[in-house]
Amino acid sequence: MTKKFEGRKISPGSVDGEALVTSQGISFYGGVDPKTGVVVEKDHELEGQSVTGKVLVFPSGKGSTVGSYVLYQLAKTGKGPVAIINKQTETIVAVGCIISEIPAVDKIPIDQIKTGQQLRVDATNGVVEFI
Repeated sequence: MTKKFEGRKISPGSVDGEALVTSQGISFYGGVDPKTGVVVEKDHELEGQSVTGKVLVFPSGKGSTVGSYVLYQLAKTGKGPVAIINKQTETIVAVGCIISEIPAVDKIPIDQIKTGQQLRVDATNGVVEFI
């Protein structure tokens, strides 16, 4: 039986990908290099790792509203995550995902997802499942 979570649609779309998980919030403005997709925030769990092509799993966003535009820039240059899963999506991440057309779901028990697991994100229906 496939493990499946039902959450809330933030930004529609469907994608399969590898999870990159952190228990820390992410600030896209100043925390992720918009040219490379690498997390540059000092002492962050993901410091030095790339979000590019990953299903990025984190509790919630933090920081400046410019983060929405950084997420957009990452997506448009092919350096962004393929999907975002949050425990609770706040406005900055929600707007960034919507304008960037990045599938996003929240209200998911992210502590049950581990880095490297393969996920199917059906954000249109608010469903995340292991594949």
